[in-house]
Amino acid sequence: MLLAAPSWAQVIAGTVVSIADGDTITVLDGQRVQHRIRLAGIDTPERGQPFGQRAKEHLSQLVFGKPVEVETEKKDRYGRQVGKVYADGRDVNLAMMVAGLAWHYKKYESEQTTSDRLLYSSAEVDAKAAKRGLWSDPHFIAPWEWRAKRRSH
Repeated sequence: MLLAAPSWAQVIAGTVVSIADGDTITVLDGQRVQHRIRLAGIDTPERGQPFGQRAKEHLSQLVFGKPVEVETEKKDRYGRQVGKVYADGRDVNLAMMVAGLAWHYKKYESEQTTSDRLLYSSAEVDAKAAKRGLWSDPHFIAPWEWRAKRRSH
């Protein structure tokens, strides 16, 4: 299932037991240890934002209760592993982009491989052009802008 992981990556294999939102899951590994995973390279609408619930539901359809493998190399400031998730032989992070339920998180694109950066960017352009998912809303606000506005109030 897993494509050749870079030598520096840690691989977490387990079953998805929880979906927090459109870009955060919990994986239970074979030793019954829970790992909170933030999907790398993407950002999805927050709870309370248009398409936030749809993004969570779509991610749930892709991974909930399924075996996954996660390539990860770092933790974010909340202690979540940041990684690329594979389920049913596909890149789940990219699948969220293709569905039009995630932005390519350009702030962190330098952490992606060149091929992933191109794939994710292209998926965003295609979803925008097709007005798929969140791109159907002409007044969408990127989640990082939405979070910044909420913090400033």
